[in-house]
Amino acid sequence: MMSSKPVAWAGGALYLLMVGLLVGGAPRASGMVHAVGSMLAVSLLVGVVRRRPLSALAMALFGSTAVVVGTPSSVHAEMSVGYQGQFLSFLAVDLVLGFIVATWTRRASLAAVAVSFAVQLLAIGVFAHGDNLTVNVVIALLAMSASCTVGLLSRERREHAMALRSQEVAKAVTAERLRIARELHDMVAHSIGIIAIQAGVGSRVIQTQPAEARDALRAIEATSRETLSGLRRTLVSLRQADLGTVSEQSPLAPSPGLADVEQLAAATADAGVRVAVRRSGEQRPLPADIDLSAYRIVQEALTNVIRHAGTGRCQVAIDYRAQELSLEVVDDGCGATGDSSARGFGIIGMRERVALLGGDLSAGPRTEGGFRVAARLPLVARVGVPVEAR
Repeated sequence: MMSSKPVAWAGGALYLLMVGLLVGGAPRASGMVHAVGSMLAVSLLVGVVRRRPLSALAMALFGSTAVVVGTPSSVHAEMSVGYQGQFLSFLAVDLVLGFIVATWTRRASLAAVAVSFAVQLLAIGVFAHGDNLTVNVVIALLAMSASCTVGLLSRERREHAMALRSQEVAKAVTAERLRIARELHDMVAHSIGIIAIQAGVGSRVIQTQPAEARDALRAIEATSRETLSGLRRTLVSLRQADLGTVSEQSPLAPSPGLADVEQLAAATADAGVRVAVRRSGEQRPLPADIDLSAYRIVQEALTNVIRHAGTGRCQVAIDYRAQELSLEVVDDGCGATGDSSARGFGIIGMRERVALLGGDLSAGPRTEGGFRVAARLPLVARVGVPVEAR
């Protein structure tokens, strides 16, 4: 298949050949015929315009000037008023000029406008006289101004579209960074909290109660492996530009969901906090984003219980309602300390997750003591609400 570059230059050569045939093959034809013919022939320069606009402008200037110069003097004498026919050929130059203004740098555009106007002014000044000179110069200036204005409007529209796309990309990048930060925080904070507690237990009883120390080490090992698996899943998903490129030899573990809450409760119990899980309502499959976010909310709430509550038990309530999913994590510990929420991002991350899903979150100390985290996630179709990808 012939490449587009030789085809483009072949079109340029054909344009010059057509102009030569117009001027040399029909010397007695009117200037209007020559001008219209050269304007039609400029379509042959489309390929050159796209690849080398300045070269296309030079060809169009040469061809249009040749039409003006090649019109016999007797034909010039027959034209008395108005924008003489042969000068219409410069409209082809204006079309190329508008494309340059729309697509090239401002410095190149200004140079192209200056050269084009100088050539047109020179040609009109030589071949138009009297009142026709002023009229022709004014009309040429208006035609050039119109083409440049259209080019500027096209440039501004394209730059505005590019700016909007850049803003959308920046927003998408920020949202993805926040999503990754929430995922890493919720996953790592819970696991590190359990590991820290189990390590403390093991160090205290390793001399007097070796069996309990071994149990603590096993819990640390299991939690570490689970955390490493989650980190690997997150990092691999970040590296994969296309989900279809994931190797079948190393399939990724599925993202956790509410079905894994009992396993989460068991891991929390190993850290010294017994979790009573209560489910109500008609249990059914949930959308992937809601299922993952609900799990992460429960996980972060249990992490806060382990780290801040100072209690040995808490309750998790999961209610499957007709139009929403209700989550509640309640403990009877010491509640929130003065600045505990200000030091971390747990509650902030929970609020962001719930807001992305169009729900509500409340988190704060209870009047009867302890702390309560409650979330409501709508299960109906959400219109216009950005959804967090898994």
